[in-house]
Amino acid sequence: MPNAKSQLSGIATLLLSATIWGFAFVAQRAGMEFVGPFTFNGIRFALGALVLVPTAFLVRRRSTPAVTSTPQNQVWMAAGLAGLVLFVSANLQQAGLVHTTAGKAGFITGLYVVIVPLLGLLRRHRVSAFVWAGCGLAAVGMYLLSVVGGFSIALGDALVFAGAIGWAIHVHIVSWLARRWPPLRVALVQFAICAALSLGVASFAESIQWATIKQAGWMIAYAGILSVGVAYTLQIVGQRRVDPAPASVILSMEAVFAVLGGWLLLSETLSVRGMIGCALMLGGMLLAQIRRQSQPTPHEPSRLMDRT
Repeated sequence: MPNAKSQLSGIATLLLSATIWGFAFVAQRAGMEFVGPFTFNGIRFALGALVLVPTAFLVRRRSTPAVTSTPQNQVWMAAGLAGLVLFVSANLQQAGLVHTTAGKAGFITGLYVVIVPLLGLLRRHRVSAFVWAGCGLAAVGMYLLSVVGGFSIALGDALVFAGAIGWAIHVHIVSWLARRWPPLRVALVQFAICAALSLGVASFAESIQWATIKQAGWMIAYAGILSVGVAYTLQIVGQRRVDPAPASVILSMEAVFAVLGGWLLLSETLSVRGMIGCALMLGGMLLAQIRRQSQPTPHEPSRLMDRT
């Protein structure tokens, strides 16, 4: 059990991670004014992987290699699948940000914490009443935030929601991998795969120009170096010092910081209906995490995670 001083520093570290991830939606949204989604994510995840290399090297030197009976070819296949799912999820989110606001994207992406236990039904995991209640709240909130004109959902919100489903699938894959590989190795491999696939698609689907990349420079740097690289490392450090339940609540504040960042830096606003929707979605996210005995859902990331 962490002592009070250690836990307080852990809380501060996790809060900083949530802040970085929340404001990353602002950087991602602003970056779409200059480059395409695949170009943005390709460079972003390449930067994130590079930032993690020194940390992974230090951790490897100080830790004892994990022993697993799982054949390494299966582990590598799972790592490749994690990278592929990360690629799909991250680019759905990024494409959605062309058509929606940073704040709305933050809340919709946060729904992955509700979707994760529902996907557990496919693996015959029991879903608690808290999760079902959280799903109900989140569904009503999503309707208030995103549904326009009858029962049609805005394009950007639909893409981001599809990405959230991808993040939830990604969590299940990573949870299997994390028992067989060190977390930083998992992160490095999947970030590298996501970067390579994104740049590959961008090379023929988008116009890659150095001038526009420079214009989006600080946005890409923030999303790659701080959001993917630094915040992920801070999350690992923070979760070692904070109990799972409060850690998951703190990390859920990412959505709130996304709205705050969108308001401060992009002059985004929400209607009263939208604010009520966000409140219900946040309530659903928190409710779905009550009495969960396992470790909190990994971020993107994620994404890892950005998600990540």
